[in-house]
Amino acid sequence: MIAIIDYGVGNLFSLKSSFHAIGTDAEVTADPKKITAASHVILPGVGAFGDAVAKLKERDLFDFVKAEAKSGKPFLGICLGMQLLFDRSMEYGEHEGLGLVPGEVLPIEGKIPEKLDIPHMGWNALDFAKDKAVSPLFRYIKEGDAVYFVHSYAAFHCEKNRIASAEYGIPLTAAVQNGNVYGTQFHPEKSGTVGLQILKAFSELS
Repeated sequence: MIAIIDYGVGNLFSLKSSFHAIGTDAEVTADPKKITAASHVILPGVGAFGDAVAKLKERDLFDFVKAEAKSGKPFLGICLGMQLLFDRSMEYGEHEGLGLVPGEVLPIEGKIPEKLDIPHMGWNALDFAKDKAVSPLFRYIKEGDAVYFVHSYAAFHCEKNRIASAEYGIPLTAAVQNGNVYGTQFHPEKSGTVGLQILKAFSELS
């Protein structure tokens, strides 16, 4: 079973529906026992980094989530959930992240060309990292396939663990991997067939 962590942030049921569409059992839960028993764990999220950290801590899930990710089971952060994997974020002040992937989350404003809209919203092609093997997360898709983004902040200084980027004036981090811990800045559950194939690949990781 795949556990989708419910901590009051994110469109959890569309994610659950996506797994249902590929015939995979997934449950939205905040129950630590169910999360620990799950074979795979997903940390979703939309909104502000600091608020998400506060909600995790209010529910006594912050350290628990770190321990689950370090247990070795496949772990996936999506959108804000990916950003939470990093050391820190500078969104409305400085906030501590989970520290599972080295790097930091910074505003894209001032880094992308001024003519481009913020947030970065819409479909963009994935460019796989050229300095490493293609991640098993992408086993069913090909470079250049498009996925759906909505974000104003992005992960920087994470080249060692970046497995894909998307061009938006500059290359922005689209996905990362650090051992069993994966993250996608884009929303697989909103990315049509390509997104479903990514979720299928994640569900097959061991």
